[in-house]
Amino acid sequence: MRTRHSLLARRAAGTTLVLIAAAACSSTSDEAARTDTAAAAAASATSVPNEPATTSAAMDSAAGTTAAATPAPAPATGAMLDPNSATKEQLTAVPGMTAAAADALIAGRPYQDMVAVDKALASLGADARKTVYAKVWKPIDLNSAKGEEILLIPGVGPRMRHEFEEYRPYKNIEQFRREIGKYVDKAEVARLEQYVTIK
Repeated sequence: MRTRHSLLARRAAGTTLVLIAAAACSSTSDEAARTDTAAAAAASATSVPNEPATTSAAMDSAAGTTAAATPAPAPATGAMLDPNSATKEQLTAVPGMTAAAADALIAGRPYQDMVAVDKALASLGADARKTVYAKVWKPIDLNSAKGEEILLIPGVGPRMRHEFEEYRPYKNIEQFRREIGKYVDKAEVARLEQYVTIK
């Protein structure tokens, strides 16, 4: 009887040890799974290098397509201010702009074209206006802009004005890039593109 009781006690103890070992393995297994999941999440988060966000305009440009009537926007740091909606604070922060010229610009709204904007800013010298137009601009229609309006674009002289006009009518902005790209590099084409649209 004593031997049988001893045998039962040893079996119970053995079963307890097996259960404890199984629980320990299960606990270790759960902890390992959590560690693996955390490691996988970390690996997933770092598997793609941090890259700047790609804008749709940049993707369109890389793919060689762009909406016909929409010029690529300027980078946020150099975004053009619309003379019809910019605040006085925004305007007076623009190099070359005076408070009086900003007031005159605001008083003359709305503007149909850049020739009218140029007249409103007549109190500024020609050089100051060119500086202002690097930041304040109403995009001109490539197909209908007058020569005098094209010449208001900073850096554009009579020869480039002729090139702008020679390729009319423009069907899309890609055509503008291709044709003007025959005369200037890509960076200059991108700069000029900020000043134009196709209607």
